[in-house]
Amino acid sequence: MLPETLLASGMLRPGQPAPGFDLPDADMSMVSLASFRNKRNVVLYFFPKDDTPGCTLEAIEFSEQEDAFGVLKAVVLGVSMDDCLAHGAFRDKHGLCVQLLADVDGEVCRRYGVLHDKEVDGRKKTCIVRSTFIIDRKGVLKHALYGVNPRGHAQEVLDLLKNASKCK
Repeated sequence: MLPETLLASGMLRPGQPAPGFDLPDADMSMVSLASFRNKRNVVLYFFPKDDTPGCTLEAIEFSEQEDAFGVLKAVVLGVSMDDCLAHGAFRDKHGLCVQLLADVDGEVCRRYGVLHDKEVDGRKKTCIVRSTFIIDRKGVLKHALYGVNPRGHAQEVLDLLKNASKCK
C-alpha cells in the first residue's frame, strides 16, 4: 500500500514524457537521460538505501539479468539519495553491474514522485518509495510502478519490456 503523502503528490503516469536528469554515478561520471534517447530503453529504479537487504536483493537481481536487458536494448539505472562513494562501495561489495546514480538532494526523486514523509522515532524523515519506471527510446514513460516488492522485480520488469517489444 502506498503512503497517503505519496498518493497526494505528483505520481507520474504512462504516456507522459519522462522527466530529464543529469546525475553522477558511482564513479562520479555524469549520466544523462537524454544520452539514451533514440538508442536505448531505460529502466530507472529508485531504491531507499545502499546495502540494505531489500535494496541489495533488487540490485543483485537486476545485475543478474544484465544480458537479458541488453538483448532488449535496455539499460538499468538505480537511483537513491546515497552519495557516489556509498554507491561505489555498494557496487563493489556485491559485484553489481547496474549503474547506480546519486540524487543526494532528492531533486530527481521529487520529479518522479517517489518521496514520502514518514515518522521514525518521533522525527519526520523523507524516504524513497521503491519504484520503477520503464522509459522508451523516445523518452516516454511506458510503465510507472510505485511501491514495488524487490523480490522478483527484475524479472517482472524484464517481462514488461519483452511484452512491449512484441507489440511493435
